[in-house]
Order: sequence, then structure tokens, then C-alpha cells
Amino acid sequence: MAFHVEGLVAIIVFYLAILAVGIWAAWKTKNTGSEGDRSEAIIVGGRDIGLLVGGFTMTATWVGGGYINGTAEAVYVPGYGLAWAQAPIGYSLSLVLGGLFFAKPMRSKGYVTMLDPFQQIYGKRMGGLLFIPALMGEMFWAAAIFSALGATISVIIDINVNISVIISALIATMYTLVGGLYSVAYTDVVQLFCIFLGLWISVPFAMSHPAVTDIGLTAVHPVHQAPWLGSVNSLDVYTWMDNFLLLTLGGIPWQAYFQRVLSSSSATYAQVLSFLAAFGCLVMALPAVLIGAIGASTAWNETAYGFPDPMTKKEADMILPIVLQYLCPVYVSFFGLGAVSAAVMSSADSSILSASSMFARNIYQLSFRQNASDREIVWVMRITVFLFGAAATAMALLASSVYGLWYLSSDLVYIIIFPQLLCVLFIKGTNTYGAIAGYLFGLVLRITGGEPYLYLQPLIYYPGCYPDENNIYTQRFPFKTLAMLTSFFTNIIVSYLAKYLFESGTLPPKLDFLDAVVARYSREHMDKATLVKSDNIVLNELAPVNPRHSLTLSSTFTNKEAFNYVDSSPELSNTEDN
Repeated sequence: MAFHVEGLVAIIVFYLAILAVGIWAAWKTKNTGSEGDRSEAIIVGGRDIGLLVGGFTMTATWVGGGYINGTAEAVYVPGYGLAWAQAPIGYSLSLVLGGLFFAKPMRSKGYVTMLDPFQQIYGKRMGGLLFIPALMGEMFWAAAIFSALGATISVIIDINVNISVIISALIATMYTLVGGLYSVAYTDVVQLFCIFLGLWISVPFAMSHPAVTDIGLTAVHPVHQAPWLGSVNSLDVYTWMDNFLLLTLGGIPWQAYFQRVLSSSSATYAQVLSFLAAFGCLVMALPAVLIGAIGASTAWNETAYGFPDPMTKKEADMILPIVLQYLCPVYVSFFGLGAVSAAVMSSADSSILSASSMFARNIYQLSFRQNASDREIVWVMRITVFLFGAAATAMALLASSVYGLWYLSSDLVYIIIFPQLLCVLFIKGTNTYGAIAGYLFGLVLRITGGEPYLYLQPLIYYPGCYPDENNIYTQRFPFKTLAMLTSFFTNIIVSYLAKYLFESGTLPPKLDFLDAVVARYSREHMDKATLVKSDNIVLNELAPVNPRHSLTLSSTFTNKEAFNYVDSSPELSNTEDN
């Protein structure tokens, strides 16, 4: 394949435009609000992200390289087809559920990150434990999409994969480093526009190629391969349901989502943003579905790609750039390439910012340096943005199974963080003992279920499991959902059991080593005054509380009797003074 100078120029122009928008947004951040809350401006954009920009950035966070390439691949692969392209419906439903049930309680309480309510109720150490799967999910996701971007660019303009990955990562890290959420949000507007325009321009050219059969015919009739509508056979129904629930429910507890929710100017806006993004995800999936259908309807031996087809060459995951390269005119394929690289960068920058936000606030500030200055937190965020960006780039270049690692870590988000989020927001009476037990049970059940992507054999063989071509056993039983439900109910049962044992006197107070039930006050738990700044919250958006207790632990925590203390407590006085 020849080196395409025009394609390289197009990519350079696009990247420079994105960088310029990111730097402009960083300047806007610097001139927004007082210097004293700069860290919060970087994390949640000063809580003044409007509907237009908010809708674009929330949509672009989901419509990434994995979303676009993965949807096209699922539609193209024989035996799967549209029936297995679950991401568009799954993520859209996830955003709807997030808007209906999670956005308002999170935004109305004025939290800054997703981990704030966990540290508020379960304590600093539990917040640190939950940071691990959240960080793994964000980092492996960024690495996976950087890897996909490098392969995509190399297909069309034939440059070294490593160079394309490094340059793309540098651009995304640079504007995130200087501008935080403002840079990410405003570049998302440009990137989403490029994705929409680039893919929709490519579709008519690809569809009209002489080697492409009418996709209406190939949807239901086998021509070059099995119909691209696909089907779900009876043996795979439970696997399909397990994966769908993972996308729908497991798509909620991500810092990248809650960062947009918490940056909204009000709780109502946060809900509306979620609904707008759900619609946007469906719309943005349509060209990817069509490109996958075109790939399944093409006689590849009649194109410059030649024989055998991409599936036989094990290049099914690259079907989108292959369609752009071989079924579209050169200038159209370059424009489509810009769309794909936009999709990747719009997700990668969000993941890097999310990981650094959680570390700077929930680990560094709230766990170790509660008296840290705002300037110090800003520099910690900048350093971790660079470090996490470099780590994601290194994994994209060096790891052979990045997608497998991301697959496993996204499972942990669903199995561990989602049930914990349900308990911390909606189940009264849960405590740190239940949270730890639920965490461990969910983790053990997930790991013992095995993971074919990582060649990890299961230790528990559920009904219906079978060996794949590598002799790694694959589960048909919905064991991920079983692990999630087990984690959820374990949290509730152990919490109430611990509460009963300590309050009834069965266990002496000295055994409450986590200070979760009988301790009157503990530095381990976060006061509401420490977590939020009341002047950043519109009063009519606050969750209904008893005004007399609005800044006391007893109104914030579920275990009121465990946190009754006198207002003159020196610890609280120091916290409020800070």
C-alpha cells in the first residue's frame, strides 16, 4: 500500500483544529470563576455546562472508537449480525436509566466525583477500594481505543501504527492537561460533528460501489455470507441477556458519565442531558450499522482488497476502515478517517480526565491531604493526566490483549461498583462491612467464572459451559449478572447483620474496627461540608433535607444514631473552617 500524503495532511489539519479548540477552551477555563475553585472548574467545569455543549460531550463520551468500530464489526461478522450489535440500544438505555434514577440525586447533593458518596458513607478506605475497578475501566478503555485508532489510521494512510498512536495520545493528553473538562467538552462538540458528517458522507459512496449487493436483500438472504440482520439461537439467549444487562446497567457507574452529570448547571439539566445523549447514541450508531451491512454485502474479490474476505483474514474488527478504504473514493475515505479518529479521541480524553479527577480528589485530597490548597490539587491533576495518558499509550503499544483487560475491568465496574452505587444512594442502613463483603463476593465470582479473552480458565463451571477453539471454557450461564446480584444482596445482608450484632450488644463496640456502626465520629468518614461547597449548588436543586441538619453527618449518613455528635466537636469545627 502506498503512503498517502493527502491523508496525512488531512489528519494533521484535523488534529491541529482539535488542539486549537482545546487550547481555546483551556483559556476559557482560566477566565471562569475565582482562582480558589480552579480544581473544581477543571473537574466539573464550574457547574455551568449548558444543554447544547453538555449534550454533545455526553454523547461523544459514549460514541467512541470502540462504539463505532464495534457496532460495524458486530453487524458484519457472520452468525452475529445486527441482533448482536447491543451497544447502541444498551448504552442508550443506560443513559435513560441514569437520567431517570441517578442523575438527580448525584447532582442535587453537589458531589464532585462519582466516588464522593462512597467515601461519605463507607469511608476513605472503601472509596480507595472502589477506585481500583473504576481506574482499571477508564485506563484499559483508553488504551483499547488508542490501539484501535492506530490500526485504523495505518489501514488507510499506511503509516507506522506506533507513531499514529503516540501522536493521537499526545494531542488528547495535551488539551486535557491544560483545560480539563472545558477542553474535553468543547472538543467533543467538534469531534461529534466530524463523526456525524464523515460517516454519513462515506455511506452513499460505499453503498453505490459495483461490488456491493443491495443491503435490503442481504439482510434476510444469504448472498456473500449469512444475512447481516443476524439471530440469537436458543443456546445463546442467556449470554445475550447477560451482555445486554452488562451494557445497560454497567454503563451507568462510570466517572466519565457522572462528570457530565455533575457539571450540569442544575439537577434537571443533568437529567435532560442524559436523555439527549441517549437519543444521540442511537443516531450516531446508524452509519456504523450501515457500514457493517455494506461490508457483509460486498464481493471482496471484485475490489482492490482481493480474496479472501476480511473475515477469513481475521480483519473483521477493521471492517469500518476497510470499507472506507476500498469502497469509497480517496478523498471520502480520508474524511471518514477523520471521523473515526475523532470518535477515538472524544472517548480517550474523557477517560484520562475521569481517572485523574478521581485520583486527585478522592485519593490524594480526601484520603491523604484534606488541607491541600486548590493550586496543589490542580497540579496533582495535571501530573496524573500526563501519567495516565502515558500509561494508556504504553498499554496500547505493548499489551497484546488490551481489549481482554478492558473487557474484564468493565465487568468489574458492573459487578462491583453498580450494586455499591445502588446501595449507597437508595438502600438505607448499608455500611462499610456490607460494602467490603459485597465487593469481595462479586470479585471472586467474576474471576472464578473465567475470561476467554485473557485465556483464563474458569474455576466454577456453570451449566452450559463449553470449550472454544483454544480449549478455554466459555460460560453460557449469565454468571456476570449472578455475581452482580450476589454482590448487591451480600452488601445489604451483611450490613444489617453487622448493625444488629453491634446494636443488640451481641458484639462489643471495640470490635467495630471500621467505625461503621457504633463509633460516634470517625475521621474515616467524610462530612458533607468536606465533600461539597454549598455556594456552588442552587438551593432549589438541593435534595429535600431537614434545614436544621443540612450540614451535619446525621442528615447525610444513613446510620443516624452512629453519627450523632455535638456541633462543637473540634474535628467538625476544623473541617468547617477549611
